[in-house]
Amino acid sequence: MPDVKAPLRRIRGRANRLGRRVAELREPVVLPSRPPMPDTPVRLLVGPANFAGQGWAWARAAEDAAPGVTAQAFAVLNDRIDFDADYAVPRETFLSPRWQRQQRTYVTRAYTHVLIEAARPVLGARDPWGDRCTGDLPILRSAGLRVAMVSHGSDVRVPSDHIDRYPWSPFTDLPAARLRSLQINSTANRDLMRAHDGPVYVSTPDLLDDLPDAAWLPVIVDVGRWATGLPVMARDRPVVAHAPSNSPMKGSDLVDPVVRALADRGVVEYRRVEGVSPADMPAVYQDADVVLDQFRLGSYGVAACEAMAAGRVVVGHVTEEVRARVREYTGRELPIVESTPETLEQVLRALVADRDAAAKHAAAGADFAAEIHDGRRSASVLAAFVGTVPEPAGSAPRRA
Repeated sequence: MPDVKAPLRRIRGRANRLGRRVAELREPVVLPSRPPMPDTPVRLLVGPANFAGQGWAWARAAEDAAPGVTAQAFAVLNDRIDFDADYAVPRETFLSPRWQRQQRTYVTRAYTHVLIEAARPVLGARDPWGDRCTGDLPILRSAGLRVAMVSHGSDVRVPSDHIDRYPWSPFTDLPAARLRSLQINSTANRDLMRAHDGPVYVSTPDLLDDLPDAAWLPVIVDVGRWATGLPVMARDRPVVAHAPSNSPMKGSDLVDPVVRALADRGVVEYRRVEGVSPADMPAVYQDADVVLDQFRLGSYGVAACEAMAAGRVVVGHVTEEVRARVREYTGRELPIVESTPETLEQVLRALVADRDAAAKHAAAGADFAAEIHDGRRSASVLAAFVGTVPEPAGSAPRRA
């Protein structure tokens, strides 16, 4: 029986090729230049998410992990909040077929190792936020590069599983279409990382539920940038700050009424912070006494580490399973004051009533951030990955 659909497929194929050619002709003649790569034995590319500047921070940690390592962080600019990166391009460039061809040549020749963030492609994509790195992996491997993957959280946090594990899961309140999209994407990313035959890392310890064979690669904060000599819990009305990066995910709707009611009664002063640039955030935390982190996810991340580094009392919901994991990996108790949305008023009143105990929590947090999240632990985790130089892949020269 003749294939009646074959002519239609050929027409569509020609139309797609013509469309790509027209797109290339419309591209700018000059594309962003790429950074030079020093001639070190190990050359690592980290990207392209750079959430909260962690790609850049992990690149710096990798350089401290073993001798002869140079690392560069690559990021796609998001037009909202962009963090330090060694090389960053706008979304339009990331989608450019011409740039993608150049990127493929550059990456496969310049680097020996790649750490892929959030399962996103480093060689370009059709959709800067929707595509995953499935097509990148065979290209990188055939060029002889060693490839690792790291999850930031939302990329592999499957909503249905999270709802089963956490009573205050933010996914219970999402619109059906959004929930379905997250379910599909996170499941695909999780399965891709589980099947990956190289190192897999997670940025927060709760994600080991989703990727049990992964290693915890701690988030990193610049402790010196956040540290302050300002006292804590010394004011008559302690200042409670809440600066969520994503209000629905952090549970702001659950805690705002509680803290505002305490503020109305004169127990605390409440500062609800939104839209502050990363450069101005240290001052926000340094001038607070208590920082509310998150109350829906059951773990902690960059914001909590920044507040701990600032020597503030950090309050949030971290499950006992996650706390036990931190204890097992670090030998330290996580000094985040435990609170659920239901116990927040009681917890804040107790902190105000016992200022000395609250100050001890703050001091323990500063010590914890300095020991666990200053980059040294992350460097030790990455050492096994970047400490090995891969064999050259025949026809793929990997020179700077």
